[in-house]
Amino acid sequence: MNLPAPAPITSLWDDAAAAKMSEPELLLYRSNLLGSDLRITNFGGGNTSAKVMMEDPLSGQQVEVLWVKGSGGDLGSIKLDGFSTLYMDKLQALKGRYRGLANEDEMVAYLPHCTFNLNPRAASIDTPLHAYIARKHVDHMHPDAVIAIAACASSAALTQKIFEGELGWLPWQRPGYDLGLKLEALSQSQPQLKGIILEGHGLFTWGDTAKSCYETTLAIIKRAEEWLAANVQQPVFGGQAVAPLPQEERSALAAKLMPLLRGKISRDEYKLGHFDDSAAVLEFVCSADLKPLAALGTSCPDHFLRTKIRPFVIDFDPRQPNVDAVVAGLDDALAQYRADYVAYYERCKHANSPAVRDANPIIYLIPGVGMLSFAKDKATARIAGEFYVNAINVMRGANGVDSYVGLPEQEAFDIEYWLLEEAKLQRMPKPKSLAGRIALVTGGAGGIGQAVAKQLLQEGACVLLTDIDAEALEQAHKDLAKVGGKDNVGSVVANITSEEQVEQVLSASALRFGGVDLLVSNAGIASSSPLEDTSLEVWDRNQDILVKGYFLASRAAFRMMKQQKLGGSMVFVASKNGLVASAGASAYCTAKAAEIHLARCIALEGAPHRIRVNVVNPDAVIRGSRIWDGKWKEERAQSNKIGTDDVEAFYRDRSMLKLSVLPEDIAEAVYFLASDKSAKSTGNILNVDAGNAGAFTR
Repeated sequence: MNLPAPAPITSLWDDAAAAKMSEPELLLYRSNLLGSDLRITNFGGGNTSAKVMMEDPLSGQQVEVLWVKGSGGDLGSIKLDGFSTLYMDKLQALKGRYRGLANEDEMVAYLPHCTFNLNPRAASIDTPLHAYIARKHVDHMHPDAVIAIAACASSAALTQKIFEGELGWLPWQRPGYDLGLKLEALSQSQPQLKGIILEGHGLFTWGDTAKSCYETTLAIIKRAEEWLAANVQQPVFGGQAVAPLPQEERSALAAKLMPLLRGKISRDEYKLGHFDDSAAVLEFVCSADLKPLAALGTSCPDHFLRTKIRPFVIDFDPRQPNVDAVVAGLDDALAQYRADYVAYYERCKHANSPAVRDANPIIYLIPGVGMLSFAKDKATARIAGEFYVNAINVMRGANGVDSYVGLPEQEAFDIEYWLLEEAKLQRMPKPKSLAGRIALVTGGAGGIGQAVAKQLLQEGACVLLTDIDAEALEQAHKDLAKVGGKDNVGSVVANITSEEQVEQVLSASALRFGGVDLLVSNAGIASSSPLEDTSLEVWDRNQDILVKGYFLASRAAFRMMKQQKLGGSMVFVASKNGLVASAGASAYCTAKAAEIHLARCIALEGAPHRIRVNVVNPDAVIRGSRIWDGKWKEERAQSNKIGTDDVEAFYRDRSMLKLSVLPEDIAEAVYFLASDKSAKSTGNILNVDAGNAGAFTR
């Protein structure tokens, strides 16, 4: 399998734009350029810094200030407020407080005392690595090509050979204060250096200006890429052992496995999934060296903090694709992985180590198919996959010119269970009420559908929208991505009266997010006519969309929820008309009544599986409704002998509370019934109609 040659990394620096910028703005500009290319550094990885002369707000004197990426930022999207600012003279004074490697973690607590101008952005553990290199501008990147050299068994010799003395080299050491001092010593003892490679980790480069630092970083990466390409030994990864399945088969198999896997690893915390069958992934998972290389684990600490040190290789042979056998063996294979992880923890733990964490794998490699990744949220799952692609690229480069070396187990543990990392985890905000849940909303392009999706997204769920109106669905997707983030929203154009298309929607939910937990059946139409004028076509259309469509969506979701064994919740958006007959709307009222009874039937069958089914009954939700934009509004106005402009006021005044019912009101009710707030409710009906005595349930 030959991968397409990547486009060369080229400078994006714009002298005209840069000429108008201050030194901090140039740092930001440089950082965003570097972070825009994942070949230069991975998401959230790497650091940049600049030492800038600024006026001290206390003394009024010019002082040297270190601007450095703060804790938790991403270079590609960072803003100026993402940088920490620290007095350089105070950072230099910290050397007098250092008590040696065994006590270096305590130095982190001193960093806030060095803060310049009360900047609230917390300084990262990498701050000393930038502070003590005596250059004005410093970049620390994680480019795959350089890490490939850093992760070779002959890393030091290769660094000298490739860069001919322009780069220094330091052996592996966990980032921290002591490493900062070693970077300082090497950069001072060899002033001709343009940077330093850290074994198994990454690259430091520097310059006297923001532009020269940026272009040095690019030049070093380009040089590494070109040398690796010119010296790689074939075949890569030991050659291809199996051929990848066709794309449709890969997707179908992943969609089948993801809900099953998700159910098995989400007992304590809901997980969300991501699927990647890119060329780089397929080359690795189809290779002869897949298992031995996967067992070596990753090298760069940024990689394994996201991916765990080792992936889970699923025992699957694409030449004899027995999916049932794979499924039958998953429990034992996962149990063995978890046991191995706990054994790793027991071998490596210290007296003060945090308790063992979730022992389930994050990365799942399937020969001939691709890679799955699971994490507590969709973005983290996607990013974990991206990091493992970085690891694949590193292994390809290292093994192509030498022998790849993973990080020693104890070193990996000491970073994974670093007390400073644990403190960072403990500071994470409490998850939202629907964190890790996957919701499918039918009729997602309508007013109620969008309001429901927005509410669920705001509560932390991922949402897949489906609707028959492609144009409206596309716009709804764009609007909701601004609310919940692009990772958390998906959409599929489908007709829910089609059994095949409904199955495709559920497969899409599995492939994009990992399964389904919440179904909001909301697709709808409305019709109004006297009985003798109601055509069979109108009757059938109501039955098809409002009954058959709800049946097909709920049946498909029910099957997937049972597979996951995580329970689930379905909410049918029915209507007051399902309880109260209306003259001139027999087709609509009958279909809505059938919806309600269908929900009760499913509630009976779902209870043993902790699948709850409830109903929300709106009435006269006019604003934002596509139903009321059509003939229904005219028909109801004619039936009630009022003008079309008076419809909303008519229904508002007809209600007991004299209030209009809005899409957001329905969304609140749907959220309550979908969430654990109603964990002990099933088979119930919640009317949101501003009060209608005829609809009182009894």
